[in-house]
Amino acid sequence: MIKAERISFSYEKNKELIQDLSIEIEEGKITTIIGPNGSGKSTLLSLLCGLNKVTSGEIYIGNVSITKFSYKQLSQKISTVHQQNSVPSDITVEKLVSYGRIPHKKLFKGKAEEDNEIIDWAIRNTGLEKLKTSNVMGLSGGERQRAFIAMALSQKPKILFLDEPTTYLDMYHQIEILELIKKLNHENNLTVVMILHDINQAIKYSHNMVVMKSGNIIKNGESAKIITEELIRSVYKVDGKINEYNEKLRYFIPSKCIDF
Repeated sequence: MIKAERISFSYEKNKELIQDLSIEIEEGKITTIIGPNGSGKSTLLSLLCGLNKVTSGEIYIGNVSITKFSYKQLSQKISTVHQQNSVPSDITVEKLVSYGRIPHKKLFKGKAEEDNEIIDWAIRNTGLEKLKTSNVMGLSGGERQRAFIAMALSQKPKILFLDEPTTYLDMYHQIEILELIKKLNHENNLTVVMILHDINQAIKYSHNMVVMKSGNIIKNGESAKIITEELIRSVYKVDGKINEYNEKLRYFIPSKCIDF
């Protein structure tokens, strides 16, 4: 679905944050990028979704270079939900979700019947039917995040990017959002690429994981297989124990920071 070949990127001249990195994102799966602060997670996500341009290397969607797509064409294939989102205080959920249809509109054309059907579908799939006339900024954190996911869904993308979708949410709403992402992936064969900080949530809700440190990919592969106590110690400098109940259910229990 997405392939990055030997990509590098720098915000400052002669100081590359990502260097000679290659990765493939599997179609129809949830892939989660994890790593300590400053490891390059958000930068990699921004490159894969086209928000930033690589300084060298190439990124492909399918077999086509991302540089070959216009902004409108790219927006028809991928959608992104950022860590922090805000809109004017008088925007309703339904109006916000309708903005996701913009990449599919022809110039000077209003909403078609198909647009209305897709908007209703996105609202229904995110459980926002009773809130469709509510102002977005008056919602709870979890409800607001669902509204922005609904807007992204109304683009009818093949790939959904989420930059730390559970940040600032309490435990209940974190699980609510992750269960929603799991449902959307399963029911719509939606390819999902997201960043999470919680290792156990990443293990539980991801098919594949990408572990980053200092702009490099340290490990990537199936979530239930690649996470080890040694890997966490090396990447996070945290000692702990992995409890394994079966091949799909594993949890890391931290014990101490190894610098202390």
